[in-house]
Amino acid sequence: MKKLTQILLVAVLALSSGTAALARAPQQPPSPRDTTKYDAWLTQEVHHQLALLPWYSVFDDLAFKVEGTKVILLGDVTSLHASTKSDAENVVKKLEGVEAVDNQINILPPSPMDDQIRMAEFRSIYSFPALESYNVGALHSIHIIVNMGHVTLVGVVRNQGDKDMANIRANMVPNVFSVTNNLQVENSSGK
Repeated sequence: MKKLTQILLVAVLALSSGTAALARAPQQPPSPRDTTKYDAWLTQEVHHQLALLPWYSVFDDLAFKVEGTKVILLGDVTSLHASTKSDAENVVKKLEGVEAVDNQINILPPSPMDDQIRMAEFRSIYSFPALESYNVGALHSIHIIVNMGHVTLVGVVRNQGDKDMANIRANMVPNVFSVTNNLQVENSSGK
């Protein structure tokens, strides 16, 4: 009886995992002729594929625009992760229905001073108790872009107070020429 119960349990688990795998299978994309649905699907897929890039880090910023079957890649990547530029283009090209990719991702120039600023900014922002919760997972919510001593913060935060605190912390780092705070507040139009 015990052996029969184990066999049934294994069979039920196998069936349920098979059903779960089917539920997670990627959906067929809508036709590019159905522009509203296709644009929404493509936007979600491009975002997903970019987030999965292996060298995409807190010091890189990837953005994009969808214009029908064309995807425009934007943002900045460090020279250490320069392959992220071509990797992003390659994964987007493979998406169903994409006919053209305009890769405008900027590779930041190598700079030991910028590398020092990146690490100092990371410590200043992510070690502050009110902002520690953004330091979770592989993709951080606040990205720190440093170009020739100029810092730009991009990403999404929960509230205006966190946006302001990240700005204050970023401005505390020595040897920074300027800080541009492009952080977006969740469920807000950036106000």
